[in-house]
Amino acid sequence: MTEPAHLAAVRESYDTVAADYLRLVVPPEGMDPVSRAMLAAFAELVRESGGGEVADLGCGPGRVTAYLDSLGLSAFGVDVSGEMVALARRAYPRLRFLRGSMAALDVADGALGGILAWYSVHHTPPERLPQLFAEFARVLAPGGHLLLGGHAGDARLCPAEAYGHPVSYASHLIPAGRLAGLLEQAGFTITTRLEQPNPQHVDRSYVCILARFEGGAPDNVIVDRMVTGSSGIRPERGRQCAAARNPG
Repeated sequence: MTEPAHLAAVRESYDTVAADYLRLVVPPEGMDPVSRAMLAAFAELVRESGGGEVADLGCGPGRVTAYLDSLGLSAFGVDVSGEMVALARRAYPRLRFLRGSMAALDVADGALGGILAWYSVHHTPPERLPQLFAEFARVLAPGGHLLLGGHAGDARLCPAEAYGHPVSYASHLIPAGRLAGLLEQAGFTITTRLEQPNPQHVDRSYVCILARFEGGAPDNVIVDRMVTGSSGIRPERGRQCAAARNPG
């Protein structure tokens, strides 16, 4: 399969910035209390539902994967960036980290008890989100849990630089309600939706969505196993792409 252009840009960009990303982005212990509380709530829900493996999709250098492990989950990480995966493996040799696509997971149907997508889906073009969320549904067991954390808004951002390096990826911000609606269409029940204002951008917010997969496949989505990925909260500097507003 030919690698989609958006995925190649994500992979190449995060391979380039990996070392400085690790240096500049705060570890989970330094996150705000609300974010840590959402991660803890997710971990408790997965444990109470019987556990099972948890995939940290867009795991970056593995620090959040290791944090999930510290909360009692059997967690492994997946990232499209080989450099990020190498950092994670060196830092946490006891844990499993795989290079690959969050939209074409090498995981059996219904095998996972949970999925964490922590600031990682916004590099996926909005028109590809239904297929991405269908892949999440495919690998989750009925009753499995998803925690999606990320940026919400109404823009397509094309930063020229991030973490002190040139980058070529785009960030696709869509409203939190649209994210929740797409998850519901993929068979998820939204159990919690939390938005926090972004103090630097009044037209953007930080969103956390907890959802439970009820089982069964949506009838209106064909999973084409396209590829996507990467990881983390990303301080970016650049421009907003022309003619790039997402419909609400």
